[in-house]
Amino acid sequence: QVQLVESGGGLVQVGGSLRLSCAASGGTISNYHMGWFRQAPGKEREAVAVINRVGDFTYYPDSVKGRFTVSRDNAYNTVYLQMNSLKAEDTAVYLCAASSVFLPDLVQTFYSWGQGTQVTVSS
Repeated sequence: QVQLVESGGGLVQVGGSLRLSCAASGGTISNYHMGWFRQAPGKEREAVAVINRVGDFTYYPDSVKGRFTVSRDNAYNTVYLQMNSLKAEDTAVYLCAASSVFLPDLVQTFYSWGQGTQVTVSS
């Protein structure tokens, strides 16, 4: 299975932006739909962006729609998450994962989870 490593998290003020990266090794991401998820303390893991294998279809929940943009560069085996207009409630550990099916609401269909990168939005 592909191994995934997230990077790009950090501390940012409300209204700021961050760009997360998810680098893959041990396989090619072009075989997978790729998802970005987040998990805050005491909360369930939730999808914030999912992109299909070729990058021409995406999913966003209403909570991030219009602020987050997922993209992928299969040639560089990397997936990105551009986060703009960040809010305090976006604070969480952000993780990427792969899936063979495009079912963003089913976290259990994703695998090869990375370790995550912390995003903290301060007011």
